[in-house]
Amino acid sequence: MADYITAETIRALRERARLTQRELAERVGVTDKAISKWETGRGLPDVALVAPLAAALGVSPAELLTDAWATNRNVAANMRRSLFHVCPVCGNVIHAMVGASASCCGIALPALDAEEPDEGHAISVACTDGELYVTMDHPMEKGHFVSFLAYVTDDRLDLRKLYPEQGCEARFAYRGTGDVYALCNRDGLFSLRGVSTRCLRGR
Repeated sequence: MADYITAETIRALRERARLTQRELAERVGVTDKAISKWETGRGLPDVALVAPLAAALGVSPAELLTDAWATNRNVAANMRRSLFHVCPVCGNVIHAMVGASASCCGIALPALDAEEPDEGHAISVACTDGELYVTMDHPMEKGHFVSFLAYVTDDRLDLRKLYPEQGCEARFAYRGTGDVYALCNRDGLFSLRGVSTRCLRGR
């Protein structure tokens, strides 16, 4: 049986559109309680609401039904396909949205493969006052430190460069579902995918 619209899809698209549940409800012509039920898997939108829901969320009905919006085929416009190249000599960070040839200090730099955080590289994300507060319990010594923390959403990259002896933390303005990256100078790149904590400014 074909999949229908998922709770995760509705919530992620609403957050991407920067709409509250009430604002989305008004655009679709339902109550905010209905939106809440759809986003928590306790109900499904009627088929007659697919077109107005898609229009309110800024996608086509086909994208809404198939999750095609999540895999933007225009790779140049999808920041969540981000690649990072890091120079081992000077620490320069080169960002690309699609495959690229990168070099620095006379060295060809491969794109780093991001791994899921392990016990020694756990990434903590808290939401407060419209911000993501990202921290790691990680050494910040000259020989072993986190080089940067980054927050990537569909249309933007925010990167905080870190240095030894600093705290391993960063604050980013919350802009919806995204991925958080951390680069350890010894162990490589780690990524916490799909960070989607509800974080509306002033709430």
